[in-house]
Amino acid sequence: MAVNRVPVLKRCRSLGMDPIYLGINKKSNRQLKRANRKMSEYGLQLREKQKAKFIYGVLEKPFRNYYAKAKQMEGMTGENLMRILESRLDNVIFRMGLARTRKEARQIVDHKHVLVNGKQVNIPSYLVKAGDTIEIKENKKGSQRYKDILEATGSNMVPEWLDVDAENLKGSVKELPAREAIDVPVDEMLIVELYSK
Repeated sequence: MAVNRVPVLKRCRSLGMDPIYLGINKKSNRQLKRANRKMSEYGLQLREKQKAKFIYGVLEKPFRNYYAKAKQMEGMTGENLMRILESRLDNVIFRMGLARTRKEARQIVDHKHVLVNGKQVNIPSYLVKAGDTIEIKENKKGSQRYKDILEATGSNMVPEWLDVDAENLKGSVKELPAREAIDVPVDEMLIVELYSK
């Protein structure tokens, strides 16, 4: 499996975004040395795509497949793309506050700690649907790891489209999120323009 090993803060600086969107509460004191030249239209579009891929931890091929799927759905392609990315299982675990970062959520899913509608799912890219219930396995609920995670994520805001019972490490998807409910700093219209060339 391909892994992106670029240091997170360095990548955030180069994309001009805050690490808080990744669940990381650090700040970098370094300033990016960049020549004051105007970025081309293609450069802006590419940067938005790289931002979305980086935030959700998706590589190029699956991202392109998500775009193709979003294009076939009815409605705005850009909004559909963001909705698909947001409904990935690793992202939902992160949004529910059961992981500090999306990478940690991915690991939790990989290690078979997660049940979706009572069935074990170990695929981070699994797309949840409205009405799905997601919980941590019964025998893992008492582990120190989840106590630490809940302590760290306790003050995080859970989006309205999720219903979470933090005490029992479970929750459900009320509905798939609307674009307004997705708080990532990505202009999806630029991604659509990039792919429609």
